[in-house]
Amino acid sequence: MRPLGVVVGYHAEARCLVGAGLRVACSGADAQRARAAARHLCGDGVAGLASFGLAGGLAAELAPGDLLLPPAVLLPDGGRIATDPAWRDRLAAALEKGGLAARDGPITGSERIVATRDAKRGLLARTGAVAVDMESHAVAEVAARAGLPFLVVRAVADRSDQAIPRAALRAVDAQGDLRHLALLGSIIVRPWEIGALLALGRSSGRGLASLRRVAALVPGLGFV
Repeated sequence: MRPLGVVVGYHAEARCLVGAGLRVACSGADAQRARAAARHLCGDGVAGLASFGLAGGLAAELAPGDLLLPPAVLLPDGGRIATDPAWRDRLAAALEKGGLAARDGPITGSERIVATRDAKRGLLARTGAVAVDMESHAVAEVAARAGLPFLVVRAVADRSDQAIPRAALRAVDAQGDLRHLALLGSIIVRPWEIGALLALGRSSGRGLASLRRVAALVPGLGFV
């Protein structure tokens, strides 16, 4: 059986995944690398593509840890690519049976980190999307061109009113690993951001806990 290809931004997200039949590629939270990773997975003969990981909340009602199974991904150019409805419904039903409910609003893609409250408000007003990430739109484009089924599984890592501290923006390398020395250096230069960094760590932890629960309840993400 051909494997499912999964693109993540960080190795912390990849470590949430369990189950056989998965080929995982890490983009380092970069849209261009996510496209390259998805193309590489297609070249390896995967039967479908999934974007899996954390997302930034845009809708005020979303809280860290909330699970998203979007029906569509909104592209930065205004386009829209639907996720596979049968696969999405199958996974949602399996998760609900295990006691984990998922929200279904659209998610929007961004080529860069949406870090400030004003940027989040503006993106919500322009798109109506409930959340944003930097990989899903890139993976969606590759899947559409390849004619492969596509799904998004995301958990909220930060609230709509929660800014991303500057110290965190360069804390992940191209391989998706935390750059501890770079983060420490940023904290030394910007010590007033420690509180915001700790808050982001707690909220991201809730998002990762939801992703681990998804993978534990439905190994292989329900792909058939």
